[in-house]
Formats: sequence, C-alpha cells, structure tokens
Amino acid sequence: MVPLNELLLFSGAALLMVLTPGPNMIYLISRSICQGRKAGVISLLGVIAGFLVHMFAAAIGLTALFLAVPLAYEILKWAGAAYLLYLAWQAVKPGARSPFEAGQLPEDPPSRLFFMGFLTNVLNPKIAVFYLSIFPQFVSPEHGSVFMQSVVLGLTQITVSFTINLAIALSAANLVSWFVRNPRWLAAQRYFMGFVLAGLALRLAAEQRRAA
Repeated sequence: MVPLNELLLFSGAALLMVLTPGPNMIYLISRSICQGRKAGVISLLGVIAGFLVHMFAAAIGLTALFLAVPLAYEILKWAGAAYLLYLAWQAVKPGARSPFEAGQLPEDPPSRLFFMGFLTNVLNPKIAVFYLSIFPQFVSPEHGSVFMQSVVLGLTQITVSFTINLAIALSAANLVSWFVRNPRWLAAQRYFMGFVLAGLALRLAAEQRRAA
C-alpha cells in the first residue's frame, strides 16, 4: 500500500492542484454566483463523477503502462511539467483573470448542472495532466497492487478536491465579494498560484522514474 509519507505528499500536491486556477473552479464559482449554492453543489457532484472517470482510467491500466514503459513515462513527465509551467504563465501573464472573477451563466435544470460539471471535469486538461503525469510518481510496484494504490490515491485526490470545492461553492458569493473589495489580493492570489505551479513543475521534472 502507499506509504503514509507518500500519501501525505500526494495529498499536498492534490491540494495545490485544486487551489490553482482551472475550469472546475471557474465553473463552480460562476455557477454558484449566478444560480445559488444548490446549483453549485449539484455541479460539484458532476465534477466528482468526472474525477471517477479519470481515476478508474488510471487505475485500470494507464499507470501500470507508464511505469512499465520508460519512454512513455518520460514523455508524459516532461509534458506534465511543461503544462504546469503553462498554467503558471496563464496565472501571472499581463491581463490574466483570477478564478474569483466569476462569469455570467444562464440558469440550468439540475440534470444539466450535473452533466456540465461532469463534462467540464472530464475534458479538463489540468486534471488529465495530474492523473497522467503526477499520479504515476506516487505509484510503485514495490508497494503492492498498482490498481489498489491507484484507487487509494484517486480517492484521496477526490476527497481533497470535494472538500475544497464544496467550501468554495458554498461561500462563492462571499469570496467574490471580498476580492472585489480587495482587488490587490486578486493579483496576489494569481502570482502565488503561478509560483506554486512553477515549483510543482520543477519537482515533476526532477522526479526519477520508480523502479519496476
């Protein structure tokens, strides 16, 4: 099974990823602001369903494949690091928007809220990169079943994401209102997230392949 220190480190990486700007956060904040907390929570349930797709895709075979094929592992590792640097640039580039600057969305019925949350996450490149590039760094055949390790890590990531996103959905109006009154913090939040993403990219690039 995944060692406790590795699980804690993975939880930290999952926390950093959920706190960084991305389609999920922007959609949940915008939906909660435009249609209320209930709509935000329903949308979040769709997002969680999308996480399950990513998790089982990794658990069923992708992680084992990347651990077994050094070239595929290295290509995805560097692609993941490059994408994290891209996200860092998107956060700090001139004219960049913070996810706390919500957009306007029309009201939708619960079924569409769930589906849009699901689709937003399934097609979210940030989550795909996390599961394809960062995820395998914490899986090792030495620790037992790759499938079970993948499930444990996936459920850990989903728990972290659900907890943070639920808090965001329930307090979106207050968060956005606070950032509107304190615009300097919008810029500070963007630069902090850019710094964190760049650091995560460098760590990923420096990570050595686990022995099979």
